[in-house]
Amino acid sequence: MSFKTRHARSNQLLDLKLAPWRMATVGGLLIGGLVLVAGRAFYLQGLNTDYLQGKGDAISNRNLTLPTHRGQVSDRYGQLLAISTPVESLWARPSELKLTAGQQAHLAKVLDMPEAELGKKLKRKGRGEFGVRRPVTPEQALDIAAMGVPGLYLRREFRRYYPAGEVAAHVVGFTNVDDVGQEGVERAYQTWLVGREGERQIVRDRRGNIIRDLAPIKTAQMGGNLALSLDLKIQYLAHRELAAAIKLNKAKGGSVVVLDAKTGEILALANQPNFNPNNRRNYKPEPMRNRAVIDTFEPGSTVKPFVAAAVLERGLFHPDSVLDTPQTWRVGTKLVRDEHPHPRMSVSEIIQKSSNVGAVKMAMSLTPQQFWEVLHRSGFGEKPGSGFPGESSGRLRDPATWRPVEHATMAYGYGLSVSLLQLTRAYMAFANDGEVMPLSFLKREPQEVVGERVFSPSVAREVRAMMETVTQEGGTGTRTRVPGYRVAGKTGTAHKLVNGRYAADRYLASFIGMAPASNPRLIIGVVIDEPSGGAYYGGSVAGPVFAQVMAASLRQLALPPDAPETATQMTHNTPPLPMAAGKGV
Repeated sequence: MSFKTRHARSNQLLDLKLAPWRMATVGGLLIGGLVLVAGRAFYLQGLNTDYLQGKGDAISNRNLTLPTHRGQVSDRYGQLLAISTPVESLWARPSELKLTAGQQAHLAKVLDMPEAELGKKLKRKGRGEFGVRRPVTPEQALDIAAMGVPGLYLRREFRRYYPAGEVAAHVVGFTNVDDVGQEGVERAYQTWLVGREGERQIVRDRRGNIIRDLAPIKTAQMGGNLALSLDLKIQYLAHRELAAAIKLNKAKGGSVVVLDAKTGEILALANQPNFNPNNRRNYKPEPMRNRAVIDTFEPGSTVKPFVAAAVLERGLFHPDSVLDTPQTWRVGTKLVRDEHPHPRMSVSEIIQKSSNVGAVKMAMSLTPQQFWEVLHRSGFGEKPGSGFPGESSGRLRDPATWRPVEHATMAYGYGLSVSLLQLTRAYMAFANDGEVMPLSFLKREPQEVVGERVFSPSVAREVRAMMETVTQEGGTGTRTRVPGYRVAGKTGTAHKLVNGRYAADRYLASFIGMAPASNPRLIIGVVIDEPSGGAYYGGSVAGPVFAQVMAASLRQLALPPDAPETATQMTHNTPPLPMAAGKGV
Protein backbone atom coordinates (compact mmCIF):
# COMPACT_ATOMS: atom_id res chain seq x y z
CA MET A 1 0.00 0.00 0.00
CA SER A 2 1.38 3.31 -1.08
CA PHE A 3 2.10 6.16 1.28
CA LYS A 4 -0.60 8.29 -0.32
CA THR A 5 -3.23 5.61 0.17
CA ARG A 6 -2.35 5.17 3.88
CA HIS A 7 -2.44 8.96 4.49
CA ALA A 8 -5.88 9.26 2.97
CA ARG A 9 -7.27 6.49 5.21
CA SER A 10 -5.90 8.14 8.43
CA ASN A 11 -7.49 11.46 7.54
CA GLN A 12 -10.80 9.71 7.16
CA LEU A 13 -10.51 8.26 10.74
CA LEU A 14 -9.63 11.64 12.24
CA ASP A 15 -12.35 13.45 10.43
CA LEU A 16 -15.07 12.71 13.08
CA LYS A 17 -18.33 14.42 12.57
CA LEU A 18 -19.68 15.22 16.11
CA ALA A 19 -23.00 16.90 16.81
CA PRO A 20 -22.48 20.60 17.75
CA TRP A 21 -24.66 20.41 20.89
CA ARG A 22 -22.39 17.81 22.46
CA MET A 23 -19.33 20.02 22.21
CA ALA A 24 -21.25 22.97 23.58
CA THR A 25 -22.50 20.95 26.55
CA VAL A 26 -19.06 19.68 27.52
CA GLY A 27 -17.53 23.09 27.12
CA GLY A 28 -20.28 24.68 29.18
CA LEU A 29 -19.77 22.18 31.99
CA LEU A 30 -16.04 22.83 32.10
CA ILE A 31 -16.50 26.58 32.13
CA GLY A 32 -19.25 26.33 34.79
CA GLY A 33 -17.01 24.22 37.01
CA LEU A 34 -14.21 26.75 36.74
CA VAL A 35 -16.60 29.58 37.59
CA LEU A 36 -17.92 27.65 40.63
CA VAL A 37 -14.44 26.94 41.97
CA ALA A 38 -13.38 30.53 41.41
CA GLY A 39 -16.54 31.79 43.14
CA ARG A 40 -16.02 29.52 46.12
CA ALA A 41 -12.40 30.58 46.41
CA PHE A 42 -13.42 34.24 46.25
CA TYR A 43 -16.09 33.66 48.92
CA LEU A 44 -13.74 31.93 51.35
CA GLN A 45 -10.69 34.11 50.83
CA GLY A 46 -12.36 37.39 50.09
CA LEU A 47 -15.77 37.50 51.76
CA ASN A 48 -15.45 34.93 54.60
CA THR A 49 -11.81 34.89 55.58
CA ASP A 50 -12.63 34.17 59.25
CA TYR A 51 -13.67 30.63 58.37
CA LEU A 52 -10.32 29.38 57.15
CA GLN A 53 -8.49 31.45 59.73
CA GLY A 54 -10.63 29.88 62.43
CA LYS A 55 -9.92 26.39 61.14
CA GLY A 56 -6.22 27.05 61.26
CA ASP A 57 -6.39 28.66 64.68
CA ALA A 58 -8.38 25.74 66.02
CA ILE A 59 -5.43 23.51 65.28
CA SER A 60 -2.61 25.71 66.59
CA ASN A 61 -4.11 28.43 68.81
CA ARG A 62 -5.06 27.75 72.43
CA ASN A 63 -6.24 29.72 75.42
CA LEU A 64 -3.72 29.19 78.23
CA THR A 65 -5.21 29.33 81.74
CA LEU A 66 -3.19 31.52 84.11
CA PRO A 67 -3.47 30.07 87.62
CA THR A 68 -4.16 32.28 90.62
CA HIS A 69 -4.07 31.60 94.32
CA ARG A 70 -6.52 31.95 97.20
CA GLY A 71 -6.22 34.77 99.65
CA GLN A 72 -4.29 34.30 102.87
CA VAL A 73 -5.97 33.61 106.21
CA SER A 74 -4.35 35.05 109.32
CA ASP A 75 -5.14 35.51 112.99
CA ARG A 76 -5.94 38.93 114.44
CA TYR A 77 -2.24 39.82 114.70
CA GLY A 78 -1.25 38.71 111.21
CA GLN A 79 0.03 35.23 112.06
CA LEU A 80 -0.62 33.12 108.96
CA LEU A 81 -3.13 30.30 109.28
CA ALA A 82 -3.60 29.40 105.59
CA ILE A 83 -1.43 30.21 102.58
CA SER A 84 -1.21 28.96 98.99
CA THR A 85 2.08 27.53 97.70
CA PRO A 86 2.88 26.80 94.01
CA VAL A 87 3.15 23.13 93.10
CA GLU A 88 3.41 21.07 89.90
CA SER A 89 0.68 18.63 88.91
CA LEU A 90 0.79 15.90 86.26
CA TRP A 91 -1.91 16.09 83.58
CA ALA A 92 -2.61 14.06 80.43
CA ARG A 93 -4.17 14.69 77.00
CA PRO A 94 -5.62 11.36 75.82
CA SER A 95 -5.71 12.42 72.17
CA GLU A 96 -1.95 13.03 72.13
CA LEU A 97 -0.76 10.46 74.65
CA LYS A 98 1.94 8.10 73.35
CA LEU A 99 3.42 6.00 76.10
CA THR A 100 5.47 2.85 75.62
CA ALA A 101 5.30 -0.06 78.06
CA GLY A 102 8.76 0.80 79.37
CA GLN A 103 7.84 4.44 79.88
CA GLN A 104 4.65 3.47 81.71
CA ALA A 105 6.57 1.20 84.07
CA HIS A 106 9.09 3.98 84.74
CA LEU A 107 6.35 6.55 85.30
CA ALA A 108 4.59 4.25 87.77
CA LYS A 109 7.86 3.91 89.67
CA VAL A 110 8.38 7.69 89.72
CA LEU A 111 4.85 8.27 91.02
CA ASP A 112 5.10 5.38 93.50
CA MET A 113 1.88 4.00 92.03
CA PRO A 114 0.99 0.42 91.01
CA GLU A 115 1.50 0.07 87.27
CA ALA A 116 -1.96 -1.48 86.81
CA GLU A 117 -3.59 1.49 88.53
CA LEU A 118 -1.63 3.95 86.40
CA GLY A 119 -2.49 2.05 83.21
CA LYS A 120 -6.19 2.11 84.06
CA LYS A 121 -6.07 5.84 84.69
CA LEU A 122 -4.18 6.61 81.46
CA LYS A 123 -6.59 4.55 79.34
CA ARG A 124 -9.39 6.90 80.19
CA LYS A 125 -11.62 7.54 77.19
CA GLY A 126 -12.48 10.95 75.86
CA ARG A 127 -10.61 13.93 74.51
CA GLY A 128 -10.66 16.02 77.68
CA GLU A 129 -7.56 16.61 79.78
CA PHE A 130 -7.40 15.04 83.22
CA GLY A 131 -5.14 15.05 86.25
CA VAL A 132 -2.91 12.00 86.75
CA ARG A 133 -1.33 13.06 90.06
CA ARG A 134 -2.07 16.34 91.84
CA PRO A 135 0.37 17.47 93.06
CA VAL A 136 3.75 15.85 92.42
CA THR A 137 6.93 16.50 94.35
CA PRO A 138 9.68 18.66 92.81
CA GLU A 139 11.82 15.53 92.33
CA GLN A 140 8.97 13.73 90.58
CA ALA A 141 8.38 16.77 88.37
CA LEU A 142 12.02 16.73 87.20
CA ASP A 143 11.88 13.00 86.36
CA ILE A 144 8.61 13.40 84.45
CA ALA A 145 9.89 16.38 82.47
CA ALA A 146 13.01 14.44 81.51
CA MET A 147 10.90 11.62 80.06
CA GLY A 148 9.40 13.95 77.41
CA VAL A 149 6.32 11.79 76.82
CA PRO A 150 3.85 13.30 74.30
CA GLY A 151 0.47 13.91 75.93
CA LEU A 152 1.88 14.16 79.48
CA TYR A 153 2.60 17.61 80.84
CA LEU A 154 3.14 19.48 84.10
CA ARG A 155 0.79 22.25 85.14
CA ARG A 156 1.53 24.92 87.75
CA GLU A 157 -1.17 24.94 90.46
CA PHE A 158 -1.47 26.15 94.03
CA ARG A 159 -1.85 23.96 97.09
CA ARG A 160 -3.14 25.17 100.44
CA TYR A 161 -0.77 24.95 103.41
CA TYR A 162 -1.78 25.47 107.05
CA PRO A 163 1.11 26.64 109.26
CA ALA A 164 -0.82 26.09 112.52
CA GLY A 165 -1.73 22.53 111.52
CA GLU A 166 -4.19 20.82 113.84
CA VAL A 167 -4.16 23.68 116.37
CA ALA A 168 -6.58 25.80 114.33
CA ALA A 169 -7.90 23.11 111.99
CA HIS A 170 -11.55 23.21 113.04
CA VAL A 171 -11.81 26.97 112.56
CA VAL A 172 -9.74 27.42 109.39
CA GLY A 173 -10.95 24.22 107.71
CA PHE A 174 -9.37 23.02 104.46
CA THR A 175 -9.75 22.92 100.68
CA ASN A 176 -9.96 20.01 98.27
CA VAL A 177 -7.57 19.18 95.42
CA ASP A 178 -9.25 21.80 93.23
CA ASP A 179 -8.63 24.45 95.93
CA VAL A 180 -12.31 24.76 96.82
CA GLY A 181 -13.14 25.27 100.51
CA GLN A 182 -14.68 22.21 102.17
CA GLU A 183 -14.86 23.11 105.88
CA GLY A 184 -14.43 26.03 108.25
CA VAL A 185 -13.80 29.58 107.09
CA GLU A 186 -12.29 28.15 103.90
CA ARG A 187 -15.82 27.11 103.01
CA ALA A 188 -17.73 29.95 104.66
CA TYR A 189 -15.71 32.62 102.79
CA GLN A 190 -15.06 30.66 99.59
CA THR A 191 -16.33 33.49 97.36
CA TRP A 192 -14.03 36.03 99.00
CA LEU A 193 -10.93 33.84 99.22
CA VAL A 194 -11.00 32.30 95.77
CA GLY A 195 -9.14 34.10 93.00
CA ARG A 196 -10.19 34.53 89.38
CA GLU A 197 -8.07 32.68 86.83
CA GLY A 198 -6.68 34.61 83.86
CA GLU A 199 -6.25 33.58 80.21
CA ARG A 200 -3.69 34.22 77.47
CA GLN A 201 -3.87 33.25 73.81
CA ILE A 202 -0.91 31.16 72.65
CA VAL A 203 0.19 29.14 69.59
CA ARG A 204 1.26 25.52 70.04
CA ASP A 205 3.05 23.24 67.60
CA ARG A 206 1.84 19.76 66.79
CA ARG A 207 3.61 18.39 69.88
CA GLY A 208 1.87 20.83 72.18
CA ASN A 209 4.88 23.08 72.78
CA ILE A 210 4.23 26.81 73.05
CA ILE A 211 5.87 28.59 70.09
CA ARG A 212 4.23 32.02 70.33
CA ASP A 213 2.56 34.13 73.03
CA LEU A 214 -0.15 36.17 71.29
CA ALA A 215 -2.12 38.33 73.71
CA PRO A 216 -3.80 38.42 77.16
CA ILE A 217 -7.52 37.66 77.20
CA LYS A 218 -8.39 37.97 80.90
CA THR A 219 -6.18 39.21 83.75
CA ALA A 220 -5.77 36.91 86.74
CA GLN A 221 -7.15 38.27 90.01
CA MET A 222 -5.81 37.05 93.35
CA GLY A 223 -8.20 36.07 96.14
CA GLY A 224 -8.97 38.39 99.05
CA ASN A 225 -7.20 38.01 102.39
CA LEU A 226 -8.99 37.30 105.68
CA ALA A 227 -8.03 38.46 109.17
CA LEU A 228 -9.76 36.19 111.67
CA SER A 229 -10.74 37.10 115.20
CA LEU A 230 -8.59 34.24 116.51
CA ASP A 231 -5.65 34.96 118.76
CA LEU A 232 -3.24 32.16 117.81
CA LYS A 233 -1.57 32.18 121.23
CA ILE A 234 -4.88 31.76 123.05
CA GLN A 235 -5.92 29.20 120.45
CA TYR A 236 -2.79 27.20 121.19
CA LEU A 237 -3.47 27.40 124.95
CA ALA A 238 -7.03 26.13 124.46
CA HIS A 239 -5.81 23.32 122.20
CA ARG A 240 -3.09 22.26 124.63
CA GLU A 241 -5.16 22.33 127.82
CA LEU A 242 -8.11 20.56 126.22
CA ALA A 243 -5.90 17.78 124.85
CA ALA A 244 -4.31 17.33 128.29
CA ALA A 245 -7.71 17.16 130.00
CA ILE A 246 -9.04 14.62 127.50
CA LYS A 247 -6.03 12.41 128.16
CA LEU A 248 -6.12 12.86 131.94
CA ASN A 249 -9.83 12.12 132.24
CA LYS A 250 -9.86 9.42 129.53
CA ALA A 251 -12.65 11.27 127.80
CA LYS A 252 -14.25 10.68 124.43
CA GLY A 253 -13.83 14.28 123.30
CA GLY A 254 -14.38 17.89 124.25
CA SER A 255 -14.46 21.52 123.20
CA VAL A 256 -13.33 24.95 124.36
CA VAL A 257 -14.65 28.34 123.21
CA VAL A 258 -13.09 31.70 124.18
CA LEU A 259 -15.11 34.86 123.47
CA ASP A 260 -14.29 38.55 123.79
CA ALA A 261 -17.27 39.74 125.83
CA LYS A 262 -17.00 43.32 124.56
CA THR A 263 -16.89 42.62 120.82
CA GLY A 264 -18.36 39.14 120.35
CA GLU A 265 -15.16 38.00 118.62
CA ILE A 266 -14.23 34.33 118.88
CA LEU A 267 -10.65 34.39 120.16
CA ALA A 268 -10.24 30.61 120.29
CA LEU A 269 -12.19 27.48 119.44
CA ALA A 270 -10.68 24.04 119.94
CA ASN A 271 -12.04 20.51 119.68
CA GLN A 272 -10.85 17.01 120.45
CA PRO A 273 -10.42 14.76 118.57
CA ASN A 274 -8.89 16.85 115.80
CA PHE A 275 -7.07 16.41 112.50
CA ASN A 276 -4.13 17.77 110.51
CA PRO A 277 -5.37 19.69 107.43
CA ASN A 278 -1.94 19.37 105.79
CA ASN A 279 -2.37 15.60 105.53
CA ARG A 280 -5.26 15.15 103.10
CA ARG A 281 -5.08 11.41 102.73
CA ASN A 282 -7.43 9.12 104.65
CA TYR A 283 -9.62 11.89 106.00
CA LYS A 284 -12.26 10.64 108.43
CA PRO A 285 -15.41 12.64 109.20
CA GLU A 286 -15.37 12.11 112.98
CA PRO A 287 -12.22 14.14 113.83
CA MET A 288 -13.15 16.84 111.29
CA ARG A 289 -16.48 17.61 112.98
CA ASN A 290 -16.51 20.98 114.71
CA ARG A 291 -18.13 19.81 117.92
CA ALA A 292 -18.33 23.26 119.53
CA VAL A 293 -20.48 24.56 116.67
CA ILE A 294 -22.32 21.51 115.37
CA ASP A 295 -22.85 19.09 118.28
CA THR A 296 -25.61 19.75 120.81
CA PHE A 297 -26.02 18.54 124.36
CA GLU A 298 -28.31 19.06 127.33
CA PRO A 299 -26.70 21.88 129.32
CA GLY A 300 -27.47 20.62 132.81
CA SER A 301 -27.03 23.11 135.62
CA THR A 302 -25.39 25.75 133.41
CA VAL A 303 -28.96 26.85 132.55
CA LYS A 304 -29.77 27.77 136.18
CA PRO A 305 -28.45 31.37 135.98
CA PHE A 306 -31.10 32.04 133.31
CA VAL A 307 -33.79 30.74 135.68
CA ALA A 308 -32.55 33.16 138.35
CA ALA A 309 -32.45 36.03 135.84
CA ALA A 310 -36.01 35.27 134.72
CA VAL A 311 -37.51 35.47 138.22
CA LEU A 312 -35.41 38.51 139.16
CA GLU A 313 -36.47 40.30 135.97
CA ARG A 314 -40.15 39.87 136.87
CA GLY A 315 -39.65 40.84 140.51
CA LEU A 316 -40.82 37.44 141.79
CA PHE A 317 -37.69 37.00 143.90
CA HIS A 318 -34.62 38.92 145.02
CA PRO A 319 -31.06 37.59 145.40
CA ASP A 320 -31.55 37.23 149.17
CA SER A 321 -35.08 35.79 148.95
CA VAL A 322 -35.19 32.52 150.92
CA LEU A 323 -36.94 29.40 149.66
CA ASP A 324 -37.74 26.13 151.37
CA THR A 325 -35.55 23.54 149.66
CA PRO A 326 -36.38 20.06 150.98
CA GLN A 327 -34.34 17.09 149.84
CA THR A 328 -37.06 16.03 147.42
CA TRP A 329 -39.94 17.81 145.71
CA ARG A 330 -42.48 16.15 143.47
CA VAL A 331 -43.68 17.66 140.19
CA GLY A 332 -46.27 15.39 138.60
CA THR A 333 -44.61 12.00 138.29
CA LYS A 334 -41.09 13.44 138.62
CA LEU A 335 -39.29 13.44 141.95
CA VAL A 336 -36.72 16.26 141.96
CA ARG A 337 -33.84 15.52 144.35
CA ASP A 338 -30.90 17.26 146.00
CA GLU A 339 -28.48 14.66 147.32
CA HIS A 340 -26.93 17.12 149.80
CA PRO A 341 -29.76 19.50 150.58
CA HIS A 342 -30.06 22.51 152.81
CA PRO A 343 -33.53 23.05 154.29
CA ARG A 344 -33.63 26.70 153.30
CA MET A 345 -31.56 28.59 150.74
CA SER A 346 -31.54 32.05 149.25
CA VAL A 347 -31.67 32.53 145.49
CA SER A 348 -27.93 33.26 145.51
CA GLU A 349 -27.20 30.08 147.48
CA ILE A 350 -29.33 28.03 145.08
CA ILE A 351 -26.98 29.08 142.28
CA GLN A 352 -23.86 28.67 144.41
CA LYS A 353 -24.73 25.15 145.54
CA SER A 354 -26.61 24.26 142.34
CA SER A 355 -29.83 23.15 144.02
CA ASN A 356 -32.20 21.38 141.67
CA VAL A 357 -35.17 21.78 144.01
CA GLY A 358 -34.55 25.51 144.39
CA ALA A 359 -34.15 25.98 140.61
CA VAL A 360 -37.37 24.08 139.91
CA LYS A 361 -39.31 26.08 142.48
CA MET A 362 -38.14 29.33 140.86
CA ALA A 363 -38.94 28.10 137.35
CA MET A 364 -42.42 26.89 138.35
CA SER A 365 -43.24 30.40 139.58
CA LEU A 366 -43.10 31.40 135.90
CA THR A 367 -45.57 30.38 133.23
CA PRO A 368 -44.11 28.19 130.46
CA GLN A 369 -44.41 31.16 128.09
CA GLN A 370 -42.50 33.47 130.45
CA PHE A 371 -39.73 30.92 130.98
CA TRP A 372 -39.52 30.20 127.23
CA GLU A 373 -39.27 33.90 126.40
CA VAL A 374 -36.22 34.31 128.63
CA LEU A 375 -34.48 31.29 127.13
CA HIS A 376 -35.39 32.27 123.58
CA ARG A 377 -34.26 35.86 124.10
CA SER A 378 -30.94 34.51 125.39
CA GLY A 379 -30.40 32.62 122.12
CA PHE A 380 -31.63 29.13 122.97
CA GLY A 381 -33.35 27.43 120.03
CA GLU A 382 -31.70 29.76 117.48
CA LYS A 383 -28.47 29.61 115.54
CA PRO A 384 -25.78 31.70 117.26
CA GLY A 385 -25.16 33.64 114.03
CA SER A 386 -21.43 33.07 113.65
CA GLY A 387 -21.80 32.30 109.95
CA PHE A 388 -19.89 29.05 110.42
CA PRO A 389 -21.02 26.20 108.14
CA GLY A 390 -23.34 23.74 109.85
CA GLU A 391 -23.85 25.67 113.07
CA SER A 392 -26.66 24.21 115.15
CA SER A 393 -29.69 25.99 116.61
CA GLY A 394 -30.14 23.45 119.38
CA ARG A 395 -33.61 22.51 120.60
CA LEU A 396 -36.14 24.56 122.54
CA ARG A 397 -39.68 23.31 122.25
CA ASP A 398 -42.79 25.45 121.89
CA PRO A 399 -44.01 26.29 125.44
CA ALA A 400 -47.55 25.30 124.47
CA THR A 401 -46.36 21.67 124.39
CA TRP A 402 -44.66 21.70 127.80
CA ARG A 403 -46.01 19.43 130.51
CA PRO A 404 -45.34 20.32 134.15
CA VAL A 405 -42.57 17.73 134.39
CA GLU A 406 -40.82 19.22 131.34
CA HIS A 407 -41.21 22.70 132.77
CA ALA A 408 -39.44 21.42 135.89
CA THR A 409 -36.59 19.50 134.24
CA MET A 410 -35.71 22.46 131.99
CA ALA A 411 -34.90 24.39 135.16
CA TYR A 412 -31.82 22.21 135.62
CA GLY A 413 -30.97 21.71 131.96
CA TYR A 414 -32.81 18.62 130.72
CA GLY A 415 -35.32 18.64 127.86
CA LEU A 416 -33.50 21.27 125.80
CA SER A 417 -30.22 21.23 123.91
CA VAL A 418 -27.52 23.71 122.95
CA SER A 419 -24.14 23.85 121.25
CA LEU A 420 -21.17 25.03 123.28
CA LEU A 421 -20.80 28.13 121.10
CA GLN A 422 -24.49 28.91 121.56
CA LEU A 423 -24.33 28.48 125.35
CA THR A 424 -21.14 30.50 125.74
CA ARG A 425 -22.68 33.31 123.68
CA ALA A 426 -25.76 33.31 125.95
CA TYR A 427 -23.53 33.97 128.99
CA MET A 428 -22.47 37.20 127.31
CA ALA A 429 -25.67 38.73 128.71
CA PHE A 430 -24.28 38.35 132.25
CA ALA A 431 -20.83 39.62 131.27
CA ASN A 432 -22.10 42.71 129.40
CA ASP A 433 -24.68 43.98 131.89
CA GLY A 434 -27.55 42.44 129.97
CA GLU A 435 -26.40 42.84 126.34
CA VAL A 436 -25.39 40.09 123.91
CA MET A 437 -23.01 40.96 121.09
CA PRO A 438 -23.20 39.27 117.69
CA LEU A 439 -20.56 36.60 117.19
CA SER A 440 -17.79 36.92 114.64
CA PHE A 441 -14.96 34.75 113.36
CA LEU A 442 -13.53 37.87 111.70
CA LYS A 443 -11.54 40.58 113.41
CA ARG A 444 -13.65 43.64 114.25
CA GLU A 445 -13.37 46.87 116.18
CA PRO A 446 -15.48 47.51 119.33
CA GLN A 447 -17.18 50.53 117.79
CA GLU A 448 -18.49 48.33 114.97
CA VAL A 449 -20.64 46.26 117.34
CA VAL A 450 -24.24 46.86 118.37
CA GLY A 451 -25.54 44.53 121.05
CA GLU A 452 -29.00 43.16 121.79
CA ARG A 453 -30.43 43.66 125.26
CA VAL A 454 -31.56 40.49 127.02
CA PHE A 455 -31.71 41.51 130.70
CA SER A 456 -31.66 44.78 132.56
CA PRO A 457 -28.19 45.86 133.76
CA SER A 458 -29.13 45.41 137.41
CA VAL A 459 -30.39 41.85 136.93
CA ALA A 460 -27.31 40.88 134.89
CA ARG A 461 -25.01 42.22 137.62
CA GLU A 462 -26.98 40.43 140.36
CA VAL A 463 -26.77 37.08 138.57
CA ARG A 464 -23.06 37.63 137.86
CA ALA A 465 -22.52 38.19 141.58
CA MET A 466 -24.33 34.90 142.29
CA MET A 467 -22.10 33.09 139.80
CA GLU A 468 -19.04 34.56 141.49
CA THR A 469 -20.02 32.69 144.67
CA VAL A 470 -19.91 29.44 142.66
CA THR A 471 -16.10 29.77 142.47
CA GLN A 472 -15.72 30.62 146.16
CA GLU A 473 -15.65 28.30 149.17
CA GLY A 474 -18.92 26.42 149.44
CA GLY A 475 -19.56 26.60 145.70
CA THR A 476 -19.31 23.86 143.09
CA GLY A 477 -16.56 25.54 141.06
CA THR A 478 -13.66 26.18 143.43
CA ARG A 479 -11.21 24.64 140.95
CA THR A 480 -11.96 27.37 138.43
CA ARG A 481 -10.31 30.18 140.37
CA VAL A 482 -7.55 32.28 138.81
CA PRO A 483 -4.88 34.00 140.97
CA GLY A 484 -5.37 37.76 141.05
CA TYR A 485 -8.75 37.78 139.32
CA ARG A 486 -12.37 37.46 140.33
CA VAL A 487 -14.12 34.70 138.40
CA ALA A 488 -17.84 34.12 137.87
CA GLY A 489 -19.36 31.06 136.26
CA LYS A 490 -21.50 27.97 136.55
CA THR A 491 -20.74 24.26 136.57
CA GLY A 492 -22.80 21.61 134.83
CA THR A 493 -22.89 17.82 134.86
CA ALA A 494 -25.52 16.02 132.79
CA HIS A 495 -26.26 12.39 132.06
CA LYS A 496 -26.05 11.59 128.35
CA LEU A 497 -29.10 10.48 126.46
CA VAL A 498 -28.33 7.12 124.79
CA ASN A 499 -30.96 5.33 122.70
CA GLY A 500 -33.75 7.35 124.26
CA ARG A 501 -32.68 6.71 127.88
CA TYR A 502 -30.28 8.51 130.20
CA ALA A 503 -27.17 6.41 130.72
CA ALA A 504 -26.25 6.01 134.38
CA ASP A 505 -22.48 6.12 133.78
CA ARG A 506 -22.02 8.47 130.80
CA TYR A 507 -21.75 12.20 131.44
CA LEU A 508 -21.08 15.59 129.92
CA ALA A 509 -19.09 17.83 132.23
CA SER A 510 -19.13 21.58 131.56
CA PHE A 511 -18.22 24.97 132.91
CA ILE A 512 -19.02 28.41 131.52
CA GLY A 513 -17.33 31.36 133.17
CA MET A 514 -16.01 34.89 132.82
CA ALA A 515 -13.26 37.13 134.19
CA PRO A 516 -12.40 39.63 135.52
CA ALA A 517 -15.80 39.41 137.24
CA SER A 518 -15.76 43.13 138.12
CA ASN A 519 -15.86 43.95 134.39
CA PRO A 520 -15.69 40.75 132.34
CA ARG A 521 -13.58 40.78 129.20
CA LEU A 522 -13.35 37.06 128.46
CA ILE A 523 -15.97 34.31 128.51
CA ILE A 524 -14.77 30.70 128.27
CA GLY A 525 -16.94 27.65 127.76
CA VAL A 526 -15.60 24.12 128.31
CA VAL A 527 -17.34 20.78 127.79
CA ILE A 528 -15.80 17.33 128.27
CA ASP A 529 -17.60 14.39 126.70
CA GLU A 530 -17.77 11.14 128.65
CA PRO A 531 -14.89 11.47 131.13
CA SER A 532 -14.04 8.00 132.45
CA GLY A 533 -10.97 8.60 134.56
CA GLY A 534 -12.83 8.68 137.88
CA ALA A 535 -14.03 12.30 138.09
CA TYR A 536 -16.93 13.48 135.99
CA TYR A 537 -18.31 16.63 137.65
CA GLY A 538 -18.19 19.87 135.70
CA GLY A 539 -16.24 21.64 138.43
CA SER A 540 -13.52 19.00 138.68
CA VAL A 541 -13.20 17.99 134.99
CA ALA A 542 -14.02 21.08 132.92
CA GLY A 543 -13.16 23.60 135.66
CA PRO A 544 -9.36 23.18 135.62
CA VAL A 545 -9.29 23.58 131.82
CA PHE A 546 -11.17 26.85 132.21
CA ALA A 547 -8.78 28.06 134.93
CA GLN A 548 -5.63 27.32 132.96
CA VAL A 549 -6.87 28.86 129.71
CA MET A 550 -8.36 31.89 131.46
CA ALA A 551 -5.22 32.58 133.51
CA ALA A 552 -2.94 32.47 130.46
CA SER A 553 -5.37 34.46 128.32
CA LEU A 554 -5.70 37.25 130.88
CA ARG A 555 -1.92 37.52 130.98
CA GLN A 556 -1.76 37.46 127.18
CA LEU A 557 -4.19 40.41 127.00
CA ALA A 558 -2.42 42.19 129.89
CA LEU A 559 -5.69 42.74 131.76
CA PRO A 560 -5.17 44.25 135.22
CA PRO A 561 -6.02 42.05 138.25
CA ASP A 562 -9.18 42.87 140.17
CA ALA A 563 -8.59 40.74 143.29
CA PRO A 564 -5.75 40.16 145.80
CA GLU A 565 -3.44 37.38 144.71
CA THR A 566 -3.69 35.55 148.03
CA ALA A 567 -7.49 35.58 147.99
CA THR A 568 -7.80 33.64 144.77
CA GLN A 569 -5.25 30.86 144.90
CA MET A 570 -5.93 28.01 142.49
CA THR A 571 -7.20 24.87 144.16
CA HIS A 572 -6.60 22.30 141.43
CA ASN A 573 -5.66 19.70 144.00
CA THR A 574 -8.71 20.31 146.17
CA PRO A 575 -11.22 17.45 145.94
CA PRO A 576 -14.58 18.44 144.46
CA LEU A 577 -17.58 18.89 146.67
CA PRO A 578 -19.65 15.72 147.01
CA MET A 579 -22.70 16.33 144.83
CA ALA A 580 -25.17 14.13 143.03
CA ALA A 581 -24.07 13.15 139.54
CA GLY A 582 -26.00 15.17 137.02
CA LYS A 583 -28.20 16.56 139.80
CA GLY A 584 -27.13 20.15 140.21
CA VAL A 585 -23.37 20.17 139.77
